[in-house]
Amino acid sequence: MASGRIDTRAVGLEAGCALAKWLTGKEHMHYGLWAGLDPVAANLGAAQEAYSQRLFALLPEGRLRILDIGGGAGETAKRLIAMGHSVEIVVPSAFLAARCRVNAPEAVVHEAMFEEARVTGPFDLCLFSESFQYIPLTESLPRAKALLAPGGAIVIGDCFRRLDGDWLKNPHRTVGGGHVVEKFQEAAAREGLVIEAEEDVTDQVAPSIDVEQAFFNVLGVGVAGMDRELRAKRPWLRGLVVGVLGRVMGARRRASLMRRLTGDERTGEAFRRSNRYLLMRLRPASV
Repeated sequence: MASGRIDTRAVGLEAGCALAKWLTGKEHMHYGLWAGLDPVAANLGAAQEAYSQRLFALLPEGRLRILDIGGGAGETAKRLIAMGHSVEIVVPSAFLAARCRVNAPEAVVHEAMFEEARVTGPFDLCLFSESFQYIPLTESLPRAKALLAPGGAIVIGDCFRRLDGDWLKNPHRTVGGGHVVEKFQEAAAREGLVIEAEEDVTDQVAPSIDVEQAFFNVLGVGVAGMDRELRAKRPWLRGLVVGVLGRVMGARRRASLMRRLTGDERTGEAFRRSNRYLLMRLRPASV
């Protein structure tokens, strides 16, 4: 008999894919670049397309063998294959691995953590698109470098923590995440990797947070209205629902969900104060 608490992360991935597909027609899981775009849901697809174009501008020339590490639902791999590249995807989620096989059937999909994936290479490019922050620095750069063909490159698009950021005051509740920029730079230097191209797009990415929080607040209005009605007219049912949620989610996760639905702390400005969003290309230093 199945038991235990609800896996809210898995549920969130499935819901996020479904929502992205409904809003934009694609299952992109990454932030967007909002330069020249109003931060509203109707512009999400255009913002994500702008992000993809900026990321692809960092790719080396020619037809590449690419390892897409943390490849989401396979939308990026689909685009890369259409551009003439061959792609292997590493993704730890069974749900996302299944979506990759649907969206990018020509790609080889490895359902595993990057640290454990049975990939051999060599690859002309190791790509981390909003996946780098989830892998320890002691694993990500060394393994990616070892998988590169001669002349190969590593491209990263992700959020990093600012050493002087507000997140230090409350690291578990501050929007954003990732490795501290300076720690990443030290790790790259230890591996003999040179950052040959870098662009800070924090200001262009930050409105993604405002759009995301606005969506959760809309959901929060509905939840608050339902709670008000149940409290006034069906208090016994409300008590039952609260009790069940308490058992399957736990107090901490339930409180976190309510902060997301009703809070106003997660803003683009708060993101800027704690994070830097960087697009970069690295290569092993010439010997």
